[in-house]
Amino acid sequence: MSEQLSLKPEVWMRGPVPGVPPLLQPVAHALLQAGEEIVSYMDSFDDAYLWVQPAGRASVGFHLQHIRGVIDRLFTYALAQPLSEQQFEYLRAESQETPSIRSSDLVDALTRQVQAAISQLKNTDETTLTDARYLGRKRIPTTLIGLLFHAAEHTMRHVGQLLVTIKLVSLWVDSQR
Repeated sequence: MSEQLSLKPEVWMRGPVPGVPPLLQPVAHALLQAGEEIVSYMDSFDDAYLWVQPAGRASVGFHLQHIRGVIDRLFTYALAQPLSEQQFEYLRAESQETPSIRSSDLVDALTRQVQAAISQLKNTDETTLTDARYLGRKRIPTTLIGLLFHAAEHTMRHVGQLLVTIKLVSLWVDSQR
Protein backbone atom coordinates (compact mmCIF):
# COMPACT_ATOMS: atom_id res chain seq x y z
CA MET A 1 0.00 0.00 0.00
CA SER A 2 1.33 3.44 -0.80
CA GLU A 3 2.66 5.62 1.97
CA GLN A 4 0.42 8.46 0.77
CA LEU A 5 -2.80 6.59 1.59
CA SER A 6 -1.61 5.54 5.02
CA LEU A 7 -0.82 9.18 5.92
CA LYS A 8 -4.19 10.49 4.75
CA PRO A 9 -7.18 10.39 7.11
CA GLU A 10 -9.93 8.04 6.00
CA VAL A 11 -12.48 9.67 3.72
CA TRP A 12 -15.19 9.89 6.41
CA MET A 13 -12.75 11.82 8.62
CA ARG A 14 -12.25 14.52 5.96
CA GLY A 15 -15.76 15.89 6.34
CA PRO A 16 -18.83 15.90 4.14
CA VAL A 17 -18.57 15.15 0.44
CA PRO A 18 -19.75 18.38 -1.23
CA GLY A 19 -23.21 18.12 -2.73
CA VAL A 20 -24.07 14.73 -1.24
CA PRO A 21 -27.15 14.83 1.03
CA PRO A 22 -26.32 14.30 4.73
CA LEU A 23 -28.08 10.92 5.04
CA LEU A 24 -26.09 9.61 2.06
CA GLN A 25 -22.67 10.72 3.32
CA PRO A 26 -21.81 7.23 4.68
CA VAL A 27 -22.45 5.70 1.25
CA ALA A 28 -20.29 8.34 -0.45
CA HIS A 29 -17.54 7.97 2.14
CA ALA A 30 -17.42 4.18 1.77
CA LEU A 31 -17.36 4.27 -2.02
CA LEU A 32 -14.67 6.96 -2.14
CA GLN A 33 -12.61 5.11 0.48
CA ALA A 34 -12.89 1.92 -1.56
CA GLY A 35 -11.76 3.74 -4.68
CA GLU A 36 -8.72 5.22 -2.95
CA GLU A 37 -7.73 1.92 -1.37
CA ILE A 38 -8.03 0.04 -4.64
CA VAL A 39 -5.84 2.57 -6.44
CA SER A 40 -3.27 2.23 -3.67
CA TYR A 41 -3.38 -1.58 -3.48
CA MET A 42 -3.08 -1.92 -7.24
CA ASP A 43 -0.11 0.44 -7.52
CA SER A 44 2.72 -1.57 -9.11
CA PHE A 45 0.60 -4.74 -9.36
CA ASP A 46 2.04 -7.10 -11.98
CA ASP A 47 -0.63 -7.84 -14.60
CA ALA A 48 0.86 -11.29 -15.12
CA TYR A 49 -0.93 -12.26 -11.88
CA LEU A 50 -4.26 -10.56 -12.52
CA TRP A 51 -6.09 -13.87 -13.07
CA VAL A 52 -4.22 -16.06 -10.57
CA GLN A 53 -6.66 -17.74 -8.18
CA PRO A 54 -4.70 -18.36 -4.97
CA ALA A 55 -6.00 -21.46 -3.18
CA GLY A 56 -8.83 -21.55 -5.72
CA ARG A 57 -10.23 -18.22 -4.54
CA ALA A 58 -11.38 -15.37 -6.77
CA SER A 59 -8.69 -13.53 -8.72
CA VAL A 60 -7.72 -9.88 -8.42
CA GLY A 61 -9.25 -9.36 -11.88
CA PHE A 62 -12.56 -10.81 -10.75
CA HIS A 63 -12.74 -8.55 -7.68
CA LEU A 64 -12.02 -5.44 -9.74
CA GLN A 65 -14.66 -6.34 -12.33
CA HIS A 66 -17.20 -7.43 -9.71
CA ILE A 67 -16.91 -4.29 -7.57
CA ARG A 68 -17.52 -2.09 -10.61
CA GLY A 69 -20.42 -4.26 -11.75
CA VAL A 70 -22.13 -4.35 -8.36
CA ILE A 71 -22.00 -0.57 -8.02
CA ASP A 72 -23.39 -0.17 -11.53
CA ARG A 73 -26.21 -2.67 -11.04
CA LEU A 74 -27.31 -1.55 -7.58
CA PHE A 75 -27.28 2.11 -8.56
CA THR A 76 -29.37 1.22 -11.64
CA TYR A 77 -31.92 -0.50 -9.41
CA ALA A 78 -31.78 2.56 -7.12
CA LEU A 79 -33.07 4.59 -10.08
CA ALA A 80 -35.95 2.07 -10.31
CA GLN A 81 -34.65 0.93 -13.70
CA PRO A 82 -34.09 -2.58 -15.02
CA LEU A 83 -30.65 -3.70 -16.09
CA SER A 84 -29.74 -3.29 -19.73
CA GLU A 85 -28.53 -6.13 -21.94
CA GLN A 86 -25.05 -4.58 -21.73
CA GLN A 87 -25.18 -4.84 -17.93
CA PHE A 88 -26.25 -8.49 -18.15
CA GLU A 89 -23.37 -9.16 -20.56
CA TYR A 90 -20.96 -7.51 -18.12
CA LEU A 91 -22.35 -9.61 -15.26
CA ARG A 92 -21.82 -12.82 -17.25
CA ALA A 93 -18.25 -11.77 -18.08
CA GLU A 94 -17.22 -10.70 -14.55
CA SER A 95 -15.76 -14.06 -13.65
CA GLN A 96 -14.20 -14.66 -17.05
CA GLU A 97 -10.45 -14.30 -17.45
CA THR A 98 -9.64 -11.61 -20.00
CA PRO A 99 -5.91 -11.86 -20.72
CA SER A 100 -5.84 -8.76 -22.92
CA ILE A 101 -7.08 -6.43 -20.18
CA ARG A 102 -4.70 -4.58 -17.88
CA SER A 103 -5.27 -3.96 -14.20
CA SER A 104 -4.95 -0.21 -14.80
CA ASP A 105 -7.91 -0.43 -17.22
CA LEU A 106 -9.98 -2.19 -14.55
CA VAL A 107 -8.96 0.33 -11.88
CA ASP A 108 -9.78 3.25 -14.20
CA ALA A 109 -13.21 1.77 -15.01
CA LEU A 110 -13.92 1.25 -11.33
CA THR A 111 -12.84 4.82 -10.52
CA ARG A 112 -15.25 6.14 -13.17
CA GLN A 113 -18.04 3.97 -11.73
CA VAL A 114 -17.44 5.36 -8.23
CA GLN A 115 -17.57 8.91 -9.61
CA ALA A 116 -20.83 8.13 -11.43
CA ALA A 117 -22.26 6.78 -8.17
CA ILE A 118 -21.23 9.93 -6.29
CA SER A 119 -22.92 12.05 -8.97
CA GLN A 120 -26.08 9.98 -8.59
CA LEU A 121 -25.97 10.40 -4.80
CA LYS A 122 -25.76 14.18 -5.28
CA ASN A 123 -28.99 14.02 -7.26
CA THR A 124 -30.82 11.78 -4.79
CA ASP A 125 -33.64 13.34 -2.79
CA GLU A 126 -33.35 12.27 0.86
CA THR A 127 -37.12 12.20 1.19
CA THR A 128 -37.21 9.22 -1.20
CA LEU A 129 -34.79 7.00 0.75
CA THR A 130 -37.54 4.76 2.11
CA ASP A 131 -39.27 4.47 -1.27
CA ALA A 132 -39.75 0.92 -2.52
CA ARG A 133 -37.24 -0.48 -4.95
CA TYR A 134 -36.83 -3.94 -6.40
CA LEU A 135 -33.75 -6.05 -6.88
CA GLY A 136 -33.22 -8.20 -9.93
CA ARG A 137 -35.50 -10.14 -12.20
CA LYS A 138 -37.19 -11.68 -9.16
CA ARG A 139 -38.02 -8.13 -8.02
CA ILE A 140 -36.94 -8.73 -4.44
CA PRO A 141 -38.45 -5.85 -2.43
CA THR A 142 -36.12 -3.38 -0.75
CA THR A 143 -35.79 0.39 -0.41
CA LEU A 144 -33.67 3.03 -2.08
CA ILE A 145 -31.50 3.37 1.04
CA GLY A 146 -31.23 -0.42 1.22
CA LEU A 147 -29.77 -0.59 -2.28
CA LEU A 148 -27.39 2.31 -1.74
CA PHE A 149 -26.19 1.01 1.61
CA HIS A 150 -25.70 -2.49 0.21
CA ALA A 151 -23.68 -1.09 -2.71
CA ALA A 152 -21.34 0.56 -0.20
CA GLU A 153 -21.00 -2.39 2.19
CA HIS A 154 -20.66 -4.97 -0.59
CA THR A 155 -17.97 -2.84 -2.20
CA MET A 156 -16.00 -2.60 1.04
CA ARG A 157 -16.34 -6.36 1.61
CA HIS A 158 -14.75 -7.00 -1.78
CA VAL A 159 -12.04 -4.41 -1.14
CA GLY A 160 -11.03 -6.46 1.89
CA GLN A 161 -11.06 -9.64 -0.17
CA LEU A 162 -9.06 -7.88 -2.88
CA LEU A 163 -6.37 -6.87 -0.38
CA VAL A 164 -6.08 -10.45 0.93
CA THR A 165 -5.94 -11.80 -2.63
CA ILE A 166 -3.18 -9.36 -3.59
CA LYS A 167 -1.20 -10.48 -0.52
CA LEU A 168 -1.76 -14.17 -1.30
CA VAL A 169 -0.72 -13.69 -4.91
CA SER A 170 2.46 -11.89 -3.84
CA LEU A 171 3.27 -14.71 -1.38
CA TRP A 172 2.63 -17.27 -4.12
CA VAL A 173 4.87 -15.37 -6.55
CA ASP A 174 7.64 -15.18 -3.92
CA SER A 175 7.36 -18.92 -3.26
CA GLN A 176 7.80 -19.67 -6.97
CA ARG A 177 11.17 -17.90 -7.10
